[in-house]
Amino acid sequence: MRIATYNVNGINGRLPNLLAWLEEAAPNVVCLQELKAPDDKFPGAAVRAAGYGAVWHGQKSWNGVAILARDTQPAEIRRGLPGDPDDAHSRYIEAAIDGMIVGCLYLPNGNPAPGPKFDYKLRWFQRLTEHAQELLATGEPVVLAGDFNVMPTDLDVYAPERWVDDALFRPEVREAYRCLVAQGWTDALRALYPGERIYTFWKYFRNAFGRDAGLRIDHLLVSPSLAARLIAGGVDRNVRGREHASDHAPAWIELAERPHASPNRGRPQRSRPSRPIAGSFSAGTVASTPILRPRTFSSSPSSAATRMPAMPNTET
Repeated sequence: MRIATYNVNGINGRLPNLLAWLEEAAPNVVCLQELKAPDDKFPGAAVRAAGYGAVWHGQKSWNGVAILARDTQPAEIRRGLPGDPDDAHSRYIEAAIDGMIVGCLYLPNGNPAPGPKFDYKLRWFQRLTEHAQELLATGEPVVLAGDFNVMPTDLDVYAPERWVDDALFRPEVREAYRCLVAQGWTDALRALYPGERIYTFWKYFRNAFGRDAGLRIDHLLVSPSLAARLIAGGVDRNVRGREHASDHAPAWIELAERPHASPNRGRPQRSRPSRPIAGSFSAGTVASTPILRPRTFSSSPSSAATRMPAMPNTET
């Protein structure tokens, strides 16, 4: 099973990009952020035509989150985080998909910091942490995926010294993320790549993508039962290089099937499996297995992927 998160930065304006990626990568579950569309403007018909059921929580011009499931309909559990009934921002939605709970989130940016927006970010983070603890306590398989607007470590930002006062990198935010993960979650991509620089976002300015001046702010946190099934993950970075692209690239993980149970409970499936696409940054957990790995760290990113064995990382 492949689970992906993708900040589309305007779902209607970038719908062709989204549909092309869904066709190529065929993820089983997708968490989308920054829909920037009210509920009645969500392109449900186009998403269904692509083979996906969906639930969404929209908002005009800002925010907005959605969960897509291939060849099945997600069962919505909740929209919005508990803890603040006056918070009208569309930043969280949760659904059940084939025995798994999926939480899709778009954490506030928080800039400028310090200030009211940063205070709101920290309060939202605390509400997320409290709800995440409740989800873990259920014992169910859970994934929290989305744009967290935080770079957890120096490895997650191209020039850490330039971001020390930014709301995405301030100590308070990094500590909040650390405390969240410490509940028992696994940061899936970091678990697969413990010592490598991985980016999911590149600004539109100053040729950031061409220079690979990126950030890792899109994360997939998995509960212990899902962490045991984690076999691969990556970033489809070539999607960022396409015309009229979002400033984010899709990040994804691959889970082994549940033992003694069909992950789709008899539902009809498309004949093709989910798969890496050219230009993706991907890894397997078995070092001797050839995997699809691009020239991710070059100064001039290429859309052509290179097949090579996984090698131990020596970066310090």
